[in-house]
Amino acid sequence: MPGRMVEVPGYEVVDRVELPARKTAVIVVDMQNDFVKEGGKLRVPTAEATIGPIKRLLEKARAAGVKVFYTQDTHYDGDPEFEIWGEHVKYGTWGWEIVDELKPQPGDIVVQKTRYDGFYGTPLDDLLKVYGIEYVVIVGTVANICVLHTAASAALRWYKVVVPVDGISALTEFDMHATLRQISWLYKGTVVRSVDGIEFKRGG
Repeated sequence: MPGRMVEVPGYEVVDRVELPARKTAVIVVDMQNDFVKEGGKLRVPTAEATIGPIKRLLEKARAAGVKVFYTQDTHYDGDPEFEIWGEHVKYGTWGWEIVDELKPQPGDIVVQKTRYDGFYGTPLDDLLKVYGIEYVVIVGTVANICVLHTAASAALRWYKVVVPVDGISALTEFDMHATLRQISWLYKGTVVRSVDGIEFKRGG
């Protein structure tokens, strides 16, 4: 079937948001070599450009005492998902590792997941509740797959979702805008133009 042009409905993008540091977590979704780096098995061409913005966000978050989580897509021999995407992020391989520029630091929490959703079959929700988290800033890749599924699960659990445009990456421009529209409209999340517009208020 030939492709056709469709128009993505508009969605709100804000320049700045201030979040309470003690009640906020940053979730870095699947910034792994197979998705980000040259030679990766499922590389998203625009993912590497998000490393800088994500790194700035993490530096700001850690300085304010914001809790940082990573999701790490993880598959094993014979995983049914290989029939959809081919073999990727296989446990213990170079492609499975989080990119060097964004390596988790002491105190960060890495959650291994086997499906698109960072909450599905993982302790992520329980851990967020343990730390009293109400707001989640979600960055990473792929926008309309693992980022969107994780954002959806967060919103369905009543976490307030914040996504910076320059902190996520997609395979197509349509996928990017469709993702941001869903997060803004359906999940009542906040779309921020840049990570530089996200501020963490200490004591909050």
